[in-house]
Amino acid sequence: MRRLRGRLIQPFVKEHHLRKTDLVMPLFIDEIAERPTPIPTMPGQFRYPLAGIGPVVRQLQERGIGAVLLFGIPIRKDPEGTEAYNPRGVIQLAVQRVKSEAPGVLVITDVCACEYTSHGHCGIIGEGPTGMDLRNDPSLELIAKIAVSHARAGADLVAPSCMLDGMVAAIRTALDDEGFQETGIMSYSTKFASGLYGPFREAADSGCGFGDRSTYQIHPANSREALRESEIDAREGADILMVKPGGFYLDIVSSVRALGLPVAVYQVSGEYAMIRAAAMNEWIDEKTVVMESLICAKRAGADLIITYYAADAAGWLDEEQ
Repeated sequence: MRRLRGRLIQPFVKEHHLRKTDLVMPLFIDEIAERPTPIPTMPGQFRYPLAGIGPVVRQLQERGIGAVLLFGIPIRKDPEGTEAYNPRGVIQLAVQRVKSEAPGVLVITDVCACEYTSHGHCGIIGEGPTGMDLRNDPSLELIAKIAVSHARAGADLVAPSCMLDGMVAAIRTALDDEGFQETGIMSYSTKFASGLYGPFREAADSGCGFGDRSTYQIHPANSREALRESEIDAREGADILMVKPGGFYLDIVSSVRALGLPVAVYQVSGEYAMIRAAAMNEWIDEKTVVMESLICAKRAGADLIITYYAADAAGWLDEEQ
């Protein structure tokens, strides 16, 4: 075996490759921020002001990152999340700015209500069998409105992350009815109720005011359920399927890959924070661990990797040339 591990031959027999076009950079846009605001739980990441998001995306484009996933932090919240589909809302305006200032970048928008609802859940809440909880069917209309508003602003892909039953079908129907047949859906089709989302919830101001999301996200123990979720979204018209989180669930990525659609993996905030914290303490080599984590996602079957390390990884790929 050692004959194929020689330094000269290794590049020729490497089975999987990481490219800049595999990487998607998540960005937070804060409607009230006047300058980039550091996110304490995610060192090196920021909430960006709406006025400055265009230059940020242009800089990413110059580094070779051609896709971004946008999250908004609005000024106003209410129980129904109405600001999420405001045509003058933070994400709608951010999409317009990015498309105007960096037209060659693929713009993906997170479609959910958790940043926009005063209770922090991903849709409309009401009384359920065990108390107040997310109401699935009443929330579908809200999610469809959000998706259409993003498409109207110019989003290339809408990415529903709410894990509602029927969300892809509702969004596809709404988009088609409004003339947005070319707008794709990258569904968070297999999203686990993970403890790795904590830093994101601080970054996006999207924590729950009560309860948790375990009644509409997947328990980490359930692999068959996870695959069924993606199968359903594929049948409903998803163009890309996503597994979230990434690193802890690469077995699921491999299973979802077998469905035949492109697969995205989200290396989530907690994964980023763990690697970053260990690197800052000089316990690991950051570049080595990050690049290892990304190539492992590719090996498992990911076509796209959403990662807060996208810009860093682009630079490290340049070093390898």
